[in-house]
Amino acid sequence: MIRTCDPDHIWREVHSEEDAVLNKTQKMDDPIQLKDEGNKFFQNGDVDKAIECYTKAAKECKDKKTLAIIYRNRSACYLKQEKYSCAASDATKAIDVDAADIKALYRRCQALEKLGKLDQAFKDVQRCATIEPKNKTFLETLRRLGADIQAKLKTSFSTDSRVQNMFDILLDEEMDTDTKEKAANNLIVLSREDAGAERIFENNGVPLLLNMIETGKPQMLLAAIRTLSGMCTGHKARTMAIVHLVGVEKLCSVMAVDNEEIALATCNLLQCVYDSLTGADKREYGKEEALVLDSTKLLKTILLSLLEMVGSSKVSGHGRDQALNLLSKNVPRSNKRNPDHSKTLFTIDHGLKKILKVCGQVPDLPDQLPMTENTQLIASVLLNKIYDDLNCDPERDNYKDICKSYIKAKIDPNDMDKTIHAINVISGLLQGPFDVGNALVGQQGIMEMMVALCGSDREVDQLVAVEALIHASSKMSRAGFIITNGVSLLKDIYKKTKNEKIKIRALVGLCKLGSAGGDDYALRQFAEGSTEKLAKQCRKWLCNPQIDTKTRKWAIEGLAYLTNDADVKDDFVEDELALKAMFDLAMSKDKTILYSVAATLVNCTNSYDKKEILPELVQLAKFSKQHVPEQHPKDKKDFVMNRVKKLLKAGVISALVVMVKADNSILTDQTKEMMARVLLALSDDPKDRGTIVAQGGGKALIPLALEGTEVGKVRACHAIAKIAAISNPDFAFPGERVYEVVRPLVTLLGTDKDGMQNFEALRGLTNLAGYSEKLRVKIVKEKALPEIENYMFEQNEKIREAATECMCNLVTCKEVQERYLQDGNDKLKLLVLLCGEEEEKLQVAAAGALAMLTAAQKKLCKKMTLVTAQWLEILQRLCINQNPDIQHRGIVIVYNMLNSDDMELCQRLMETELLEILSVVGKAADNPKRQAAINAARESLVKAMELGLIKPFTS
Repeated sequence: MIRTCDPDHIWREVHSEEDAVLNKTQKMDDPIQLKDEGNKFFQNGDVDKAIECYTKAAKECKDKKTLAIIYRNRSACYLKQEKYSCAASDATKAIDVDAADIKALYRRCQALEKLGKLDQAFKDVQRCATIEPKNKTFLETLRRLGADIQAKLKTSFSTDSRVQNMFDILLDEEMDTDTKEKAANNLIVLSREDAGAERIFENNGVPLLLNMIETGKPQMLLAAIRTLSGMCTGHKARTMAIVHLVGVEKLCSVMAVDNEEIALATCNLLQCVYDSLTGADKREYGKEEALVLDSTKLLKTILLSLLEMVGSSKVSGHGRDQALNLLSKNVPRSNKRNPDHSKTLFTIDHGLKKILKVCGQVPDLPDQLPMTENTQLIASVLLNKIYDDLNCDPERDNYKDICKSYIKAKIDPNDMDKTIHAINVISGLLQGPFDVGNALVGQQGIMEMMVALCGSDREVDQLVAVEALIHASSKMSRAGFIITNGVSLLKDIYKKTKNEKIKIRALVGLCKLGSAGGDDYALRQFAEGSTEKLAKQCRKWLCNPQIDTKTRKWAIEGLAYLTNDADVKDDFVEDELALKAMFDLAMSKDKTILYSVAATLVNCTNSYDKKEILPELVQLAKFSKQHVPEQHPKDKKDFVMNRVKKLLKAGVISALVVMVKADNSILTDQTKEMMARVLLALSDDPKDRGTIVAQGGGKALIPLALEGTEVGKVRACHAIAKIAAISNPDFAFPGERVYEVVRPLVTLLGTDKDGMQNFEALRGLTNLAGYSEKLRVKIVKEKALPEIENYMFEQNEKIREAATECMCNLVTCKEVQERYLQDGNDKLKLLVLLCGEEEEKLQVAAAGALAMLTAAQKKLCKKMTLVTAQWLEILQRLCINQNPDIQHRGIVIVYNMLNSDDMELCQRLMETELLEILSVVGKAADNPKRQAAINAARESLVKAMELGLIKPFTS
């Protein structure tokens, strides 16, 4: 008789087969005892201890056959732990002793299949089937693996032929350029599939791609770089091989070219390389693991090469931007809980001075590094991120000391070019790690030098010095110093200079100092009307297309400060030309302007945080002669709403949508927060939300809700909730984006959020839950149900109502129904009791949920009668309710109960006043307003007659 075999049953036979072998061996108590203990541990589910026993037994055992059994058993343990490389290795050791060991063969087959080595797994199970030809498990595995191998071969052959075809075209010297470019682009598509990437690599594709790079033709070069990106994505072993073949130096030289598209593509390639080498690749490699052991050296080489690019004069502005972007993304920790910040310390030691060098560049001087409009801001952001990543004061002191020594070495009274370089570095630090820049400004002589440079004969000295003064006056303490020492100087420069670039910067300095009191009406720095005059001049420059973009952006910088004054805000939003000019600049290539635009919009919409001032404290402050902040009359709600309407009309949403898409290094967390605040303020009026959706505002909010400061993310989530509550998801969040909306809404359900945020989130989820089953499943997966259920108990009537409406839309989901079917909770009881509340909307939602639940799950009809003694009274009140919607839902619940297959329950219903209620409603004349309830009552009576509970009336 032939035995059957399956992977679980194999273990049950371990003892019976092994005893015969072990009795023939010499007495070796320790290995045998350890093996037996391992068997017991395995049978009890303690796999770790079983492995420990088998490992000790293997060290002690000298008998080959016993050793084979130990390895075979340990292989089964590794299969349980999903350590397939180890399982295959142990099974092989057992097979080496006995080639016909069917258990070891099948275990190795299972491990090899999991490792993706289908050909070898097929051979093992084929041998098993030869030994036991009638074993169903072996035959089924043989059939399945055969089908998988055929499918894989089909794909491989298909991919092989496509890859070879592309190579033939690219290697054919007589082929025309267009065909070659199409073939190169096809390679990009193939490289994004794992099979295609592997075929390109195995068919010696990397040297061909290098030849494409060497041609220097932009389209061919781009195709080669993008193909390499696909090949390096998610595969550590292949990535290391490719980087060694191409070389980090070569990749950096490609990124250094003066072509924005090529620099960006190479940056993406290096990011793919970095991700693969740092652990994004989770595959099991088996014996190949030895080839992919340590990538630390390669990562260090990449980091050093990027730092070298930052300070090199041979690198283009676009290449320098991308090198800084890569450093900004990969050097600081993404999670501060990770204790390892060695990359940050390494960057400070080997590259901080190079980054400072970039900050100090003065484009108007000769022999400066090639840069774009955004380079210095990206460098400032990187400096800030590195400083924020430091853990302790000694590390921060070291950072400051390096900056201090760099500035000190550059300041030379006999070499003005070096001196203004040092001042420009301080400007960069003031835009980045402000504490560091502020400490340097406070050093003896620095501020005086900045003021002195303002009076220099050279225009470039004045430009740098005025910009430094503007950045230095960000704190009231500094502003006070400059108000005392620099206002007259800035006014003098503004009046005397004929250079528009200097004139506008001096004006911005005055704007900043004039707004030092913020929106406090009582703390005006300048005389009445002065700020309006400054703002008028800023708007004039802003609308002048003859002035270059870099100079015009300073006009917005000035408005960002002056719009703290409500008079200035009102005048600005009335100037449609100025608004459109600002929006056009926001959508231009120069992204250094984004912060100022966002700050201006925050001021115009009053979306900054406002401290609530209690009247009692105001009286107390007046009594003690303390300053009390005073609100400008034009900062009241009506004026703010009017400004919002004007901004929407001028096209603010389109500008914000473009701004959100800016490079992440330029779009700092603070800028994201301000944009989120503005979008929340713009979506306050439900009538305006259609405009926001139509211009893409819904899509723009999603990235703002996922990244940035905590305050910014909450504001963006709140704006999404407002839009999601009343908009068609197809239009507001088209395509797959709608599924990204669920998580931001769920985050607003937390108890740490305020009641309005909870309410808006519940309304948004209600709308989404009524849209599709996939969205309902997504809401459940995001673990929103417990929070929604909690808010159904909320004291606040609006929140309780919104939570119940949301649950009403979710109950069609099977997972939600299962929660109501579970015993030991009050979920169903709560729904029944909510049906008895006085608020009509709450009754509609609760009764609707109950009607759908009882229709979907017949067991709930009986359970409903057990959760509370008031169920019948509540049900009767629903059925006689004056609100047609409530009455309809109540009668549907009765109909569901009659359909519940519970005859006792049906008889009980018909013995109550419900029969009379159904008769009255059913006999009523047709009425469009109540027709749904009338039809439901008639259907209920028909069902009762079918069950034999009532008889039709006959004359």
